[in-house]
Amino acid sequence: MENERMKELRKRLVDSLSKYYNLNEKVVQAMNKVPRHLFVPEALQKSAYEDTPLPIGEGQTISAPHMVAIMCNLLDLKEGHKVLEIGAGSGYHAAVIAEIIGNKGEVIAVERYESLAERARRNLEKAGYTNVKVVVGDGSLGYKEYAPYDRINVTCSAPGIPPPLIEQLKKGGKMIIPIGRHYQELYLVVKKNGVEKSPKGGVMFVPLVGKYGFDQ
Repeated sequence: MENERMKELRKRLVDSLSKYYNLNEKVVQAMNKVPRHLFVPEALQKSAYEDTPLPIGEGQTISAPHMVAIMCNLLDLKEGHKVLEIGAGSGYHAAVIAEIIGNKGEVIAVERYESLAERARRNLEKAGYTNVKVVVGDGSLGYKEYAPYDRINVTCSAPGIPPPLIEQLKKGGKMIIPIGRHYQELYLVVKKNGVEKSPKGGVMFVPLVGKYGFDQ
């Protein structure tokens, strides 16, 4: 059974984020349910419910809870959606998305580090999420096998919007992506007849490395 103290810390964090960022109820419920402490290294579990990114190995981080909340809020996730995530990390962000879209939905999470992908799979299994598939690959190429996607969530910063991601997004679909290297801006991208891109504020993410990303 989950530690009551962890539940209490999580609720306090989510209540604070909900008030400050005006989150929709589905995001609030999901973040209250997903045990973030299961997705961070054991030595850092005491910091799991602080609103800060934490290292997870391979020079990567688990995003700060407020950033996960903001991105999920902007994506306007619906039950049954098929979602592509670029940068699986420890699996936490994918778990929050999976919670929102429900068992009829599916998350395909692409991770370039095999060690992190394997850890993410274990973390997701431990937390009870069966609707997330973690694959290893170049995230800037998306994942064509399961395209098209209702939503695309990019958790690393790119030099521009990778063309394969636009191609793999359904018409009417939405993508959230950070763009830039030193100064980064978070963009909401909507695919209609063309592509509409609107800025949502300055952010700081690890770089997207790959064919349409940055060099190593």
